[in-house]
Amino acid sequence: MENMPSKPERMISIKETFGFSSIMKEVMAFAEPSEYVPAIDPAYRFDPQVTLSLLAGFNNNRRVLIQGRHGTGKSTHIEQVAARLNWPCVRVNLDGHISRLDLVGKDAIKIEEGLQVTAFQEGIIPWALQRPIALIFDEYDAGRPDVMFVIQQILEQEGRFTMPDQNKIIHPHPYFRIFATSNTLGLGDPAGLYHGTHRLNQAQMDRWNIVANLNYLKPEEEVAIVLGRVPDKAHNKKDIEAMVTLANLTRNAFSAGDISTLMSPRTVITWAENCTIFKDKQQAFAVSFLNKCDESEHAIIAELYQRCFDEELVVGHTDNTN
Repeated sequence: MENMPSKPERMISIKETFGFSSIMKEVMAFAEPSEYVPAIDPAYRFDPQVTLSLLAGFNNNRRVLIQGRHGTGKSTHIEQVAARLNWPCVRVNLDGHISRLDLVGKDAIKIEEGLQVTAFQEGIIPWALQRPIALIFDEYDAGRPDVMFVIQQILEQEGRFTMPDQNKIIHPHPYFRIFATSNTLGLGDPAGLYHGTHRLNQAQMDRWNIVANLNYLKPEEEVAIVLGRVPDKAHNKKDIEAMVTLANLTRNAFSAGDISTLMSPRTVITWAENCTIFKDKQQAFAVSFLNKCDESEHAIIAELYQRCFDEELVVGHTDNTN
């Protein structure tokens, strides 16, 4: 087996590690990181309620589903908690190309002693199930029906996984954990904002022990993150605050159905980074966000931009003055 510790070996303080007090004082963690542990982002800000839900999942073997708009950092939140616990972590995106065979496994041809032989190759579920891995299913509400019924097996508390083709039953590792993220709560998307999502089997939804909602950061927290990520002297706090205000306006417009794309916190950081390259916030805005939007929406976005910066947004702007 990979160079991976078999169990957590220490307890860490939630307040010292995540920056807030709670009824839970400590949580178990691995002593050292392995190759599957995500890198720590020192500028990351944790939502206390969502973090507590995730810590309950790690510490008490609860199945945790995080729901929220895209760009809120649902998957990143799980990874950053895992990073501080040194907990090995693997993400699987349930797009339309992921099949039952990808999850369970399939016969594959390999070379043994110079000869081609057919052997069974484990999929991601049996591989992760036998290890102290936190398995994350991204875009959970976009999974195909055949895939969702495979996952349903491991959502049970004991989580035994039957592989009929191999006449094998896999018992989960004591420190195997399972998480998921979704844009909806499994009831479909009547607003039409998230194409490709499905109504989920309610018997399966009932198997999630904890469901947490993750919203966008408070503006002052998002400003602090951007300033922490892009500590360039060319940026003043007023400009960053205006960027975050504009981002929140695009999110409101997206929710109202006025525009089809929104600015995530990652987009704001990218915009600030590109300002240091182009030395021009309008040019940086165009390449970071505006060019991703439908041309018919440019007038709305230009109006939002003018409200935040008190200047007209010129599409195709190339002047190198900030």
